[in-house]
Amino acid sequence: MGIRIGGQIEKVNGKELNYSEFVERYMEKNQPVVLTGLMDDWKACKDWVFDNGKPNLHFFSTHFGNSRVQVADCGTREFTDQKRVEMSVSEFVDHWLENSVQEHCRASKDHSNGHPVLYLKDWHFVKEYPEYLAYTTPLFFCDDWLNLYLDNYRMHKDPDTFQENNEISCSDYRFVYMGAKGSWTPLHADVFRSYSWSANEDTISINHNWFNGYNLSWVWNLLLRDYNEAKEYIEDIRDVCDDFEGLCQRNLAANTGMNFYDFFIFITHFCLANLVQLCHLLRDCKNPTWSSSTVARHLALNLRSLRNIAVKINSIGGVAGSHGFFLDIRETLDDPTFLNLCVGLENTFGMIHKKQSFCFDTKKDLVDDLTSLDIIRTYGSQICTAKDLVRFIDIAIAIVSGINGEIILPSELDGA
Repeated sequence: MGIRIGGQIEKVNGKELNYSEFVERYMEKNQPVVLTGLMDDWKACKDWVFDNGKPNLHFFSTHFGNSRVQVADCGTREFTDQKRVEMSVSEFVDHWLENSVQEHCRASKDHSNGHPVLYLKDWHFVKEYPEYLAYTTPLFFCDDWLNLYLDNYRMHKDPDTFQENNEISCSDYRFVYMGAKGSWTPLHADVFRSYSWSANEDTISINHNWFNGYNLSWVWNLLLRDYNEAKEYIEDIRDVCDDFEGLCQRNLAANTGMNFYDFFIFITHFCLANLVQLCHLLRDCKNPTWSSSTVARHLALNLRSLRNIAVKINSIGGVAGSHGFFLDIRETLDDPTFLNLCVGLENTFGMIHKKQSFCFDTKKDLVDDLTSLDIIRTYGSQICTAKDLVRFIDIAIAIVSGINGEIILPSELDGA
């Protein structure tokens, strides 16, 4: 039976849409939309394509030709995906130019004159060429926890899982794709069940995968499902395996891109980073009604989402075999890497809500804001389990609410 596709995708001028409208109409509902008018000033639109819109392949060969990239052979299946090979960008361009599919060929045809149709995939262009500002991420997609985190941390902390150059220790999820007419990719769900945005010029595509407080639960649901499948698959060796749970988690990381430990560390860092933003907002804002501001509501949503996930993790017994994980709050606040994460999150709020960014002049500011509210002294300085994280959020919100009246309504943070 074939797939039936119905309905229409709305097309909207992005310059006439504000962030709140985008969230309400599309992001909250996971509703697809085509946004126009957001690429006018991009360098990529000038360098990567000719005036007639056709790709400037010579530019790629000249400027990025030595890059090693993954290329899919659209006509050869390998397991559940297309067969992939590694080659340089120059080699890929040479193949494209020599064996390009003619305009009159059907897009579904996999070979041209006996030669395979190749599709360049998952090129980490931003990480590889940070000085070449090909594009600016549109405002609507800036609340990107996934790539902000990976700009500062490795996804994997477990030494059995982490390898410097392996694929699951991915540097980011910002990609460039390229393919001649007739290239294609199989039907799939995106990594982590994340949101995805892409900007397309003829046969070149810029793509980001991202998630935030609005769809964080999808990531946990996927991890839990894939974990249960991984565990069931190797259940017959449980009795002879010294670390069955650790093996399940390593398999989960290899298959899905992160495991329970990675995800728990991720949400713990973002919980603390959002509380830092909340404390700075409390310190610097003198308006008594500031708790109803768009920034405060955004922070409430983020913390509610993070708390709900922690409750769900705790409900299945927490992260079994914690591998000695703990997050020391004082040490984290004093860590320059965490400071960079906070600054990145602050910049995001500044762009989205059109507010002046706070200035984190010293690492001491981060400690002072939380310490001055007695959060660390009341709770303690370590988070080891999902239950700890729930309790820490509850205490922090209770203290802040007590100081400022109705900074965040308790009902907004109750329950999973």
